[in-house]
Amino acid sequence: MERDAAWELLCEFTKGDGLRKHGLAVEAVMRHFAQARGEDAERWGIVGLLHDFDYEAHGERHPAAGAPILRERGYPEDVVAAILGHSNETGVKRETAMARALFAVDELTGFVTAVALVRPSKSIVDVETKSVRKKLKDKAFARAVNRDEVAQGAEEFGMELNDLIGEVIVAMRGVAKELDLAGPS
Repeated sequence: MERDAAWELLCEFTKGDGLRKHGLAVEAVMRHFAQARGEDAERWGIVGLLHDFDYEAHGERHPAAGAPILRERGYPEDVVAAILGHSNETGVKRETAMARALFAVDELTGFVTAVALVRPSKSIVDVETKSVRKKLKDKAFARAVNRDEVAQGAEEFGMELNDLIGEVIVAMRGVAKELDLAGPS
């Protein structure tokens, strides 16, 4: 597995800038957690980058529709299983730390992005854990984000939600420019 090939696969199926940036954000967060836990950061990062690669093309059939494509392209089964497991709808159990991490950070990464974008600076640098927690209570804000899955993800990954949010923010700050979340230049 090579990162460049994963990026090409993402771009082949995903034309929208927003979903590509989401992949980059999840990749950064997955790498962050892999490094913190002594795991393979390249593998975890590729899982984060590719987790939604088929969403534009397959919508409601995602990620199940993308799994055969990943297998055809030679991605290992643990990678395919982690990607399948990031959606409760597939019924695929999250049996590895990598799979549990992906489930824990996917919705949360998108939510943290939304919080950053409503700040006057539009910068992840200004986002704090307490701001994210406050916005999580506001059901009208980023209503597509499943709050129950955010809580479930933290629990399955074995982290307190505040700690998980804080680490997601830190990891995303490292790629703020690529995500267009660095604020005014």
